[in-house]
Amino acid sequence: MGNAHTFEVLGQLAADPQTGVRLLSGIEAARTSVDPPDWATDLDGFRVCDAGELPEGFAAGWRYTAPSIDMPIHLDYLQRRFRAADGGIEIHPVTSLGEAAAASPLVVNCAGIGARRLVPDPELTPVRGQLVVVENPGITEFFSEDTGSSPELLHYAPHGRTLILGGTADPGVWDRTPDPATAQAIISRCALVEPRILDARVIEHRVGLRPTRPQVRVEEQCVNGVRVIHNYGHGGAGITLSWGCAAEVAVVGR
Repeated sequence: MGNAHTFEVLGQLAADPQTGVRLLSGIEAARTSVDPPDWATDLDGFRVCDAGELPEGFAAGWRYTAPSIDMPIHLDYLQRRFRAADGGIEIHPVTSLGEAAAASPLVVNCAGIGARRLVPDPELTPVRGQLVVVENPGITEFFSEDTGSSPELLHYAPHGRTLILGGTADPGVWDRTPDPATAQAIISRCALVEPRILDARVIEHRVGLRPTRPQVRVEEQCVNGVRVIHNYGHGGAGITLSWGCAAEVAVVGR
């Protein structure tokens, strides 16, 4: 439900540029001869690439069109939408679910990696990710390498005047300080596929912690007589599952 529902909603949002969502075409490729994943074959514009379309060193690839999100713009849009629906945002730091339950008759726990202490949930662990944002040298399509279980990722996606370069997936690492050597390695990997990236001006560095768990937790719990609905542990699939899990939370919360 999560993937399909989210895909449907993002497709609708892509009609409005102010949402930060748009449909983007590009290539996912692998350095070994592998078949495309099942999910890719259902996407718009899917087809297997000819050898001449692939960068040097790649043995297989497939092209498709899918929603792409400029996250700062999208988060601003979500806040505006929430406020337009008479929602309000207040910040009250808490150290336990009991404290949260004391302040509200219904709590939805979307604390991400913070749920490790808040719940507490020792099954929840971080997977550190680092990205580099550069000026877009004129790239109009995304590229993503199927890197398997490697912590060194290779992908880039244009967002208008900027280009997002990735990335890393470092299990168990909590440090959110951008690492210059890692940033340079990301730029170098992406430039091997698209040489124009090498000279692009760096705008900023982004580091985040993917809240990873053996299984996403969307379920209800009673804390001090108050209903708490958990919605965390999505790992690197937070956006992919976002609207679907939100719909499930709404059902559970009725």
